[in-house]
Amino acid sequence: MCRASRIRVKSVEKMPLAGGTRIGPYEILTPIGAGGMGEVYRARDTKLEREVAIKVLPAAVAEDPDRLARFEREAKVLASLNHPNIAQIYGVEQRALVMELVEGEALKGPLPLDTALNYASQIADALEAAHEKGITHRDLKPANIMITVAGVVKVLDFGLAAVAQSPTATSDPAQSPTLTMGATQAGTLLGTASYMAPEQARGKPVDKRADIWAFGCVLYEMLAGEKAFDGEDVAEVLAAVIHKEPDLSRLPEQVRGVVERCLRKDPRQRMRDIGDVRLALNEPQIPEKLSRKSARPILPWALTTLLAGALAIALVVLWPRPVDRPLMRLSVELGAEAFLEGPTTNTGTFALSPDGSRLVYGTRGADGQTRLAVRRLDQAQAVVLAGTEGGVIPFFSPNGQWIGFSAAGKLKKISAEGGAATVLCDAPNFRGAAWTEDGFIIAALDTQGPLVRVTENGGFYKPLTQLDKAAGESTHRWPQVLPGGKTILFTSHTTTGNYEDASIVAQSLATGQRSVMVKGGSYGRYVPAGFLLFVHSGSLLAARMDADQLKLTGEPAPVVEAVASNAVSGAGGFDFSRNGLLVFQSGESVHQESIYWVSDTGTPQLVSSLPGAFTLRLAPDGLRVALSVDQGSSRDVWIYDLQRDTRTRLTFQGSSSNPIWTRDGLDIVYAAQLAGSNEIQSVRADGTGDVVHLYSSPSALQMGSFSPDGKRLAFAIQAAGTGADIWSMPVERLPGGNLKGGPPEPFLKTPFNEQDAEFSPDGRWLAYTSSDSGRPEVYVRSFPGPGGRWQISNGGGSFPVWSRKGHELFYIGSDRMMVASYQIGRDSFSAEKPRVWTEHFINPTPFYRRFDPVPDGRRFLQLRPLLSAGKESPTELTFLLNFFDELRRRVPAAGAAMGKN
Repeated sequence: MCRASRIRVKSVEKMPLAGGTRIGPYEILTPIGAGGMGEVYRARDTKLEREVAIKVLPAAVAEDPDRLARFEREAKVLASLNHPNIAQIYGVEQRALVMELVEGEALKGPLPLDTALNYASQIADALEAAHEKGITHRDLKPANIMITVAGVVKVLDFGLAAVAQSPTATSDPAQSPTLTMGATQAGTLLGTASYMAPEQARGKPVDKRADIWAFGCVLYEMLAGEKAFDGEDVAEVLAAVIHKEPDLSRLPEQVRGVVERCLRKDPRQRMRDIGDVRLALNEPQIPEKLSRKSARPILPWALTTLLAGALAIALVVLWPRPVDRPLMRLSVELGAEAFLEGPTTNTGTFALSPDGSRLVYGTRGADGQTRLAVRRLDQAQAVVLAGTEGGVIPFFSPNGQWIGFSAAGKLKKISAEGGAATVLCDAPNFRGAAWTEDGFIIAALDTQGPLVRVTENGGFYKPLTQLDKAAGESTHRWPQVLPGGKTILFTSHTTTGNYEDASIVAQSLATGQRSVMVKGGSYGRYVPAGFLLFVHSGSLLAARMDADQLKLTGEPAPVVEAVASNAVSGAGGFDFSRNGLLVFQSGESVHQESIYWVSDTGTPQLVSSLPGAFTLRLAPDGLRVALSVDQGSSRDVWIYDLQRDTRTRLTFQGSSSNPIWTRDGLDIVYAAQLAGSNEIQSVRADGTGDVVHLYSSPSALQMGSFSPDGKRLAFAIQAAGTGADIWSMPVERLPGGNLKGGPPEPFLKTPFNEQDAEFSPDGRWLAYTSSDSGRPEVYVRSFPGPGGRWQISNGGGSFPVWSRKGHELFYIGSDRMMVASYQIGRDSFSAEKPRVWTEHFINPTPFYRRFDPVPDGRRFLQLRPLLSAGKESPTELTFLLNFFDELRRRVPAAGAAMGKN
């Protein structure tokens, strides 16, 4: 069952919209029900590929200016609320309200005490968030409270406070009129009769105390299994509300006092704040009868207040000045299921909530799939968040109630308490985000390009920064919003690799003016104690920073050694909270890479260590390896000879990567980033001859593979608006030996990401990865087409590679190497169910392949961090308490600032 707002079910046959009807980008699926403000449907968002609920105004309301105005006010009321226990609004489309589709059941009683108190606490949290924004619900009742399958409460229909409708005659108390006249004037009758406060029933002005009355009614019903005020018709119910008292003896003794204070007839005598109600319910109960020996005398309130004031004054005057708190270090083992590797190796798939109470991190389930888990730091167990499969680079909302993350090429969010994950926008190669206080997310959605801004409810995004082309900027990433929300901090670089010499930039959101804070570091983070943190060469450094003047006021100094970082992506494996708690992942720079032989049995065998390497392709003869290698600020193609253990640099442009071999093994074809352009180039594998230009594109490129005859190259282009698309290009060898590329042709161009293109050994099929199902999966199509499409992976997959011997197709599934046997017919392709080839086979980057099969088909050559002590994946985090005090002691306050403008 699902609900999206208050729904009173009428005759569904009267609903005018049929399945398949389009309202903007939304496709109607089935009716849910109807209420006084319109019909409600389940619909599909064709842009973001999610199901939503749509409330459509009936013609009589849509044509009434007053009712239409009230409908628009409902949208504004709902849009201002953002809380995990409040059903969201996504937008307004053609006089229809698009809302979160809440799967679950309406609240019902009676319930066990613990369950009822749990639900009551979540309801109170929702009301408190609304009341803080001056919004009262005015129609709180069990029918407007949904319980999801995960046990999360969703309060619906907060828009009732601003959407009035004409009264409907009925004698059924459950279907009694909910609105008459204006929503904010005296004489207004709001809410369903059984849950109306007395002042509401009398038509008097109401405030948040009416919600507290309704909360008491709901809590009563949860525990007693019947309404606190009931009757045969509306008049009888309203009379009970105004004149009768509920039977509190039906409730557990420990909650009677709270419910009684919620249900006092005079609102002046009622509990005034829902937060106080929540605290009262959560406080330990004091037994009513205390023995005289154990009871302590209670001072009169006035005397207690005077004594407390005198004590406070004495403490201020006489107590010594506080001293710096010592640094405390605590290592926490998260368990064998923890998975802390992000989209680039050792870059921490974890985040700390702003108040330091929660940690979110990656975890691996028994099915081999990775998900995010949330652990309160005062509890021993973590809660795995369903719907976060493949989630990486998590980040919290300012209030800690929501978690943003990247998965399957999308930017998503989910409540920290669990529930349905929401797609916000495409994020082909996510590189960090920051959530602002005013409801926006500033994000780096791809490896190249500026930062963008998207609303926290999703939809279209707009560029926020501009790349300085004159300075050669190609990327802005890892943003942070400084306190006050007026300035952003981000990492800037001229290439998408080797961030050891990147810049950390502060930019005013109001004027766009920039200040370079640091040259030679990445992942800058300002902490409220007045320091800038960043990573460089595997260490965490700090410098004093003036956040108002946007300048450093002292030299950077190392504060934590061996912090996990990634010079390829610029990421840092640390986070902090406002109260001075730092959490980090220990480790060296991921540039300490090594080549291993990996088979389906036994331990990986070390071949050689290759600092700076991050992609790998094996030559057709199986004797040489083409690598992308970072050295300092340059990224170039190298050749490693497996027999001779020698390395030869092949390119010298400083921005060459993603090399693949031609089928004859004579040439290396690779992607090169030049000023304002991305190129496909080739060079002879023996180092002779010149660099040859094959193709230019304004967008990022991913090399795929050559057809078996070597006459066609498949590759991916990262295009704005359509994600990664697969193209193929004719290639010929000229008489002089150089390659020549012809005009590329699109093979697969959709709104989703298609990449990792690999020709089959016979050239008839193309395997690739697509995100059209909501997560990356491996598919096969006939080449050049047309023809069918066959899905190979069944639980997420990427980087397909064909066995060079035998009918087998390998791919990465989570952190395992999977394999599927296949059979081919004249025009058909049939794959068996995939099976695990070997565990712990990790390819951490979504755009670069780091493995290749050996010609004998029995093992792979893999690039991975150097294994030590048999531990392949870190599962431990280190917490530093009182870290801000340590910064004040260790970081110098004088001297010129490094890289200061």
